[in-house]
Formats: sequence, structure tokens, C-alpha cells
Amino acid sequence: MGDRYFIGIDGGSQSTKVLIINQNGEVVCSASEPLRAMVARKPGYVEHPDDDLWDSLKAATKRVMKKFQGDVRDIKGLGLCTIRCCRVFMKEDGTLAEPVMSWMDVRSYTTYEDSPEISYTCPTTGYITHRLTGELKDTSANAYQWQFPVDTDTWEWTKDEEHYRSFNIPKEKLLDLQLPGTILGYITEKAAEETGLPVGLPVVATGNDKAVEALGAGLIENNVGLISLGTYLTSMVFGEKNKQNPSNYWVNLSCVPYKYLYEGNGIRYGMAHVSWFKNALGEELAKRAEEEGCIVEDLLAAEAMKVPIGAEGLLTVPDWLAPADQLYRKGVFIGFDSRHTRGHMYRSILEGIALTLKNKYDDMINELNVKPQKIIISGGGSNSDLFMQIFADVFGVTTVRNVMNGAAGMGAVICAAVATEEYKSFEEAVKSMVAIKDEFTPNEENHEFYNRINEMAYQKLPDLMKQTLETVYSAFET
Repeated sequence: MGDRYFIGIDGGSQSTKVLIINQNGEVVCSASEPLRAMVARKPGYVEHPDDDLWDSLKAATKRVMKKFQGDVRDIKGLGLCTIRCCRVFMKEDGTLAEPVMSWMDVRSYTTYEDSPEISYTCPTTGYITHRLTGELKDTSANAYQWQFPVDTDTWEWTKDEEHYRSFNIPKEKLLDLQLPGTILGYITEKAAEETGLPVGLPVVATGNDKAVEALGAGLIENNVGLISLGTYLTSMVFGEKNKQNPSNYWVNLSCVPYKYLYEGNGIRYGMAHVSWFKNALGEELAKRAEEEGCIVEDLLAAEAMKVPIGAEGLLTVPDWLAPADQLYRKGVFIGFDSRHTRGHMYRSILEGIALTLKNKYDDMINELNVKPQKIIISGGGSNSDLFMQIFADVFGVTTVRNVMNGAAGMGAVICAAVATEEYKSFEEAVKSMVAIKDEFTPNEENHEFYNRINEMAYQKLPDLMKQTLETVYSAFET
């Protein structure tokens, strides 16, 4: 037999990425289309303009299908992954009744307010599924318990009428739920014309984007941790039970049906902290990077590697995006003196992210009473050797990165491979398709140093800064 191919759609907050991957986990071709800047019509509202999610998907799929050199009949399925925690209102014909509300939009988490204009409400996966297949179906693993009346034990809409009524969503306005790794429908002729995808291609349920990323990173064992480096930074471990009322983590539905992910508290704005700093430096460094055939992050990493760990006392609290109910919160650089350069600032940002995540990760695993001996680092930030070593030194365990760090696309493909019976189980698919690229072992001396500055400074900084930030916020708001 020749190669069999699967399409993975990874619809994120900043772009839509589409990959074609063979049964061995090898990327055959890929394409991406950036999303437009989100719109904030008023404080707390954060919307994707017009029909941007669908438009970017159409552009990316057309591009990737033009690149594909194989026989389209050998493409066996498409796994669909889109942004979690968004809210979509659809008209009866499946088009948008209102712009898609981002996960940063306060309305994504409020009680549903009915309107005759709205025939259906769903996450982004349900909306894109309908555009591709015409079906009113969605994955159960992207329906969150604080947005929709889902029963996270049964992975179905709740049968508890009181619980159901608390959401105020008419039953007829919800889509049918299906488990990850099942076929939701097939590409229609209209969708094929708009996207370039083959008519009749199975569209497969995956999960929420972090769950799909976890699967694509190979997180299917409970003795391994995962750090996700995206627009939202978080840590995860795999689990068997739907644990009730945790204090330092929350329970997410996995891409493996009836299995769970325990997700620690994260960092909003995520790797955009690095993008912000890079952009703040202006065009000179970008021009130099282009001349040297590298990226700006490589130049900054080279400078940061000459800086001692701890950035000679320059500390960063990575809090550049405040939640809507705590608008006083801001990011902080603290400890500047005349020694500090942009290399110090760059190292400090990376260390601030790693140490902040370490504290949130420790809170989670201590409550769970588990101690993973290895951590997978996923996302574009894992391309940095410096960042990988910082994580190893801060966490004190081996950190690994995979051959393919765009794990959400791989996770979507794995779901498609299981649904179309290329593999009998998720475990078999992961073993065959996910490969480790390299690993970083902790430097014990560095680990002890990070533990010391963490205990003496980083763990205390948020509380120490709270009153000052509230005062500054009040001064500028009055």
C-alpha cells in the first residue's frame, strides 16, 4: 500500500493552519492564513471581524490543496480543531447572526439571551463543521461546562433540568454532540468549491484546541506533563477521572473519549509577550535578522545566552493582558540597573514565563499528588534551545520537544486516522505518528538557583505588586 493522508485543521486565535500528514506522522505540505485583528467595540467585547474564521480557513485549505502532489483519493479524512471558549450565534441557514465572540470576550461566559435572529448557538467547532458538511453536529469535547449545559461525566447535554435551565438556552438551539474520533459529516459540493477540499471527505470530531494539542504532543499517560506555549500558556497532565471541585486546576475533556486533562492556571497573552518585546525593538533588529538568514528570536537568544541565569536581578511578571474582572493587573519589569541590556530583558521574559508556569504547575501536581518525571514542551516557543533549557532548569526534570511542535494539527490528524480506522486506538496512532526530536536535562546548580529566587522573589511578587497596581490603575481611571 502507498501512503494514506489526513488533513489537520488548526484554527487558532492568530491564524488558521492546515496540514496534510501521512500515516507515519510526516508532514507532506502545509499552509496558513493569518486572522485579522480582533475588534473591541466596547470594554470587555472582543470579536473576530466579519466571517474571519471561515474566510481564513478557505484561504489556507485552497493553498494547501494546490501544494499537494499526491492523489486526492488517498486523503482519508479531515480532523477539525478550532479555538476554544468562543461563542457563536448562527442564523437558520448556518451563517453568522453576530460576529464570533473570542475567548477573551466577557459575553462568551454569560447566560444566553435568546433572540429570534439566533437559530443555533455553539462553539467554533460546531459552526465550522456546519459550513463544511451542512450538519448540525459538534464535538462534545469542545462544549465547556461554564458555557453550555454539558454533562462532563456522560459527555452529553445534561439531563438535569434545573442545571439545564440555568443556561437559558432552548434545547432546539443546541447542536448534536459526538465523541472525538467520530465522523461528523462529509464535505459538501458547496464547501468543496469554496475550500478546494475533495467532495465527500469525512470531517472528524476532535476536541477543544488544548486537548487536541495535548493528543498531538503525545500526552496520553499520567506520568508525563505538558507545557503549551501558545497565545495562552498553560500546563497539563493526563487523567482517568472527572475530579470534582479542584482548587488549583480544572478538568478538561480529553480528545480520548471519557478521559480527562487536568489543566493548571495559565498566563494570558502567552507567547505574545515575546512578540511584544520583539516588535518594541523596532525594524533595525528585524533587518539584521533578515540579512543573517535567521529570525529575531535567534538574535535575542544569542544575546540572552551571554547573560547569567536570573538576568542579574531583572525580574518579569508576565501579565500583559488583564482579565476583565481585574483590570488593574499589569505586567511588570522590576530590578533595572545600568548593567541591563535587551539580552537581560529577553532572558528575564523567558524566565518569568517559566517560573510563573512552574508555580502554577506545582500547585496542580501537588493537589493531584503526582510527580511527572518528564515534561513535553509544545508550541513555537519550543524551537528555542535557550527556552527549552530554561524550562528544564526551572522545573528540574527532563524536557522534550517533538519533531512536529505544531501539535494541534497533529492531534487533529490523529483523530481523523482513528475515525477512518487507519489505527485501532488513539494510543496506537500516537505511537506511530508522534516522534520526539530531542531532550534537555536540568543543570542541578541552575535548578537550585531558580528555586531560591523563586521562593525569595517570584512567588511573592504578584501579592507585593497588587496594591501598587490597583493604586496606579485608579489614578489613571479617575
